[in-house]
Amino acid sequence: MSRDVEALQAVLAAEHATVYCYGLVGAGLSGSAQETARVVMDAHRTRRDQLVDLLNGRRARPVAASAAYRPPVRVTSARTAAELAAVLEERLVTAYLGLVGADDAEVRRYAALAMQEAAGRSAGWREATGSEVTSPAFPGLPQSALIPRPR
Repeated sequence: MSRDVEALQAVLAAEHATVYCYGLVGAGLSGSAQETARVVMDAHRTRRDQLVDLLNGRRARPVAASAAYRPPVRVTSARTAAELAAVLEERLVTAYLGLVGADDAEVRRYAALAMQEAAGRSAGWREATGSEVTSPAFPGLPQSALIPRPR
């Protein structure tokens, strides 16, 4: 399996989990925030379907969604629902980072746009939780990867 296909499969798996967990996000919200969650979930469904098409175009069998996923944040309130959404988006930034070295320039562009969208959504959800929004200089990379170390 090519490196690009492996990275696409990892991103598809992350999108599957995100779509599933956005159902939990929406259930924890109401009003306009719930509508926002629905719109974002639809955007992730579209990304998921595009990734399936990219994999099919490479004659690779797309990884299937699991029956259920364990969310990284337990939804008990609107605040924790927004926190879950922020964490999901942050995880997607990291997943899409795996595609920035893809051989195909279109895949690299696709990943860069997806990372930008996810980073923006994460910041929006963090703001909704009342948390301080701090964006890393290189979203998706751990601080330990940066040399010299930021202060």
